[in-house]
Amino acid sequence: MTEGDSLILGIDLGTTNSLVGVVDSGLPILLADEHGSRITPSAVYFPMSEGAPVVGAAALRQRAVDPARTVTSVKRLIGRRPGEGDWVPPYRLGELGTSAVDVSAQILAHLRGVAERAMETTIRRAVITVPAYFNDAQRAATKRAGEQAGLTVERILSEPTAAALAYGLHRIDERKKVAVYDLGGGTFDLSILEMRDGVFQVLATAGDTELGGDDLDRLLAEWIWAQFDVGGRSGFHELPAVPRARLLEAAEEAKKRLSSSESHTVELPFFEAQRNLHVVITRADLERIARPWAERTRTHCLRALTDAKLAIGDLDEVILVGGSTRIPLVRQVVAEIFGREPNTSQNPDEAVGLGAVIQAGILSGSLRQVLLLDVTPLSLGIETFGGLMNIIIPRNTTLPCKAGEMFTNAVAGQDSMLIRVLQGERELAKDNWELGQVAVPFSPGAKGSARVGVQFSIDANGILQVLARDTVTQVDTVLEIQGTAVDVADERVEQMISESVDFAFEDMNERIWTEAKLKAEELLPAVDAALAQAGDAIGAEDRAQIVGAADRVRKVLADPEHSSRLLKEATQVLDDATQSLAVILVEQAMEASLERRGLL
Repeated sequence: MTEGDSLILGIDLGTTNSLVGVVDSGLPILLADEHGSRITPSAVYFPMSEGAPVVGAAALRQRAVDPARTVTSVKRLIGRRPGEGDWVPPYRLGELGTSAVDVSAQILAHLRGVAERAMETTIRRAVITVPAYFNDAQRAATKRAGEQAGLTVERILSEPTAAALAYGLHRIDERKKVAVYDLGGGTFDLSILEMRDGVFQVLATAGDTELGGDDLDRLLAEWIWAQFDVGGRSGFHELPAVPRARLLEAAEEAKKRLSSSESHTVELPFFEAQRNLHVVITRADLERIARPWAERTRTHCLRALTDAKLAIGDLDEVILVGGSTRIPLVRQVVAEIFGREPNTSQNPDEAVGLGAVIQAGILSGSLRQVLLLDVTPLSLGIETFGGLMNIIIPRNTTLPCKAGEMFTNAVAGQDSMLIRVLQGERELAKDNWELGQVAVPFSPGAKGSARVGVQFSIDANGILQVLARDTVTQVDTVLEIQGTAVDVADERVEQMISESVDFAFEDMNERIWTEAKLKAEELLPAVDAALAQAGDAIGAEDRAQIVGAADRVRKVLADPEHSSRLLKEATQVLDDATQSLAVILVEQAMEASLERRGLL
């Protein structure tokens, strides 16, 4: 094996910036490009000519003059359908003849080139980080981008987990519970991990895939434009692409300056015709604009604590990573949420990249003192009869994992089973995302005669494989959930768990009602058939009581109020009323059996 075959790159594929590194001589290091910079802007410029796309700092310089051909923050688009989400970029990937995967692959290929020049060897393997709350489609798309860049992606690693590895590498002997607050350019994650004797276990994770520094830049640019456009002639989003890009760039610069200064003057010569833009912004202005943006992280922090079954006081550290945590207000909000000053020992821009390198070192065998256990952020299951969500792998299950259940046909004569693979936390299938579906054929038969085993398997990258087996024929049907986009906008990712809490009472009532309804709908035709079979053997009074109880069940079923309590009570009354009918049917069956045997 050559050195290049044994090396595994650690790559932080960020929304704003990306980094690459390796473990060299037992030490995790981040690699610099030919200009001496370890940070590569996640930007790709597509020139009008036939020339090759430009990646990195040179591409970013084109953003203000040619925003329609400069792709930035593509991470917000990867693994998503066109039009999903609120964020609208100034470019159109289709018009440029490319895709989010292609652009990401170009960035990854550039980073691979940086590493190969530094290490003077060909490198074919990598660990790539993604936000903890990236769904399956986004993770799979990131993996495809790596493969397109000529890399074997050994692991897709959650960013807060990577940051925790960077924090904990030199604390192998310590036992701590830490929260990693990761607010970057385009995404936010909060992960809670336990470190003990070199084992890093993720206890819970929460986040928002559409919350980051980009959003604050936009808010700040809108404010600056409002100060300049005093007459309110047009909105910020109505500006032509080039001045809008210039203003966003100025807003980003103002945000950075105000992290260390009390005021900053935005100067844009000849911004509008012959008018120069001149706006003074203070840190107080920025904090007033940024406060609602930063507060959006609070719910996710508290949810992760609840999921981890921890109180704030159980945490030993709150670690800040991500460039947006340099903003003083963000640090203040974190201190307010957790009741303590956060740990700022990690380089906000480099911690995730360094953690990716450490994970790469673990996989290559260069670092042997640590073990990483990640989790799946949302529950996975299938739709069952009645439109209910049947969870097979609960959220926060340690990866890799495997689980399964046996299912049967719900109606007689059924010749196949459609398995809808769902992801989410709601009780009803319709309120969760469909990741994919597969039909499993089997021989028609009586209700409950078919047996189909369904097994979910999630690998260390968080990518799902579903296996369905007809236990009679032993024929397997396999569904690989790779590029399947969810059916709802991606912003629902971060809403899913909060909705499951907000609608918990209604959802559970609906589930109880549905289960009671299925039982009632199964009982009613059975009672009708039994009455017909019993004939005159059942007395008029008993028959009237049963018919009345059945009518009561039908009335409750038709009631739009959907009272589970009334339906259960009515079904129980019908159940009790049919006891005498059941005795008669048993006696009739015994008599028929004795007659067939000639004993009567």
